[in-house]
Amino acid sequence: MASPIERLRGRTARPATESRVIDLAGEESEDVLDALATGTRRQLYLSLFDSTATTSELAERVDTSVQNVHHHVSVLRDVGLVRPVDTVYSEKGNEMTVYGPASDPLVLVGGHRHMDSDDVSLADLVAGVGLLALASVVVQWAAERLWTQVSTVPGAVGTASYADGGSSLVATIAWFVFEVVEPGVLFFVAGLLVAVLVSLASGGDRTR
Repeated sequence: MASPIERLRGRTARPATESRVIDLAGEESEDVLDALATGTRRQLYLSLFDSTATTSELAERVDTSVQNVHHHVSVLRDVGLVRPVDTVYSEKGNEMTVYGPASDPLVLVGGHRHMDSDDVSLADLVAGVGLLALASVVVQWAAERLWTQVSTVPGAVGTASYADGGSSLVATIAWFVFEVVEPGVLFFVAGLLVAVLVSLASGGDRTR
């Protein structure tokens, strides 16, 4: 049972809500499984998902000594399963650490495929945006060269024709593309829009 001082102060800290995924084929899985192999340690760890606790409270929960709990908690901390979440004080004024699970939920998976899918998707996204940005630079450079050549031709549609009151559709579009938006930016935005639409369409197909 918590001391009166502990109850008076209360515990404002909450256990971690970040999930943790461990690949059974990975290096860290062996350490985690070894840490949870002991029945008492596993029981202690599981109890922290119900509520955080000090070592003395954990000792009462699993019916063991405080010294034994300190050892188990140390092992669990070493493999990243448990972390300090708060500090309280006993009736004698001694500082006591409150422990909770370092991640919730803890997920064990049996293959790289599930773990790597998000990393691959992120890598594909970064690579795609990079290629689109590079293509946009090329489009901007080519459009500026073309516009420079066209604008020097007598009678060609240019920004001047719009500024001078030209109202033709071609002049309006040319002014908007080359002076307001810039061809490279327009190409980049259009490319992103197409990529988003394709991604949404493919995502909808997978959920069917």
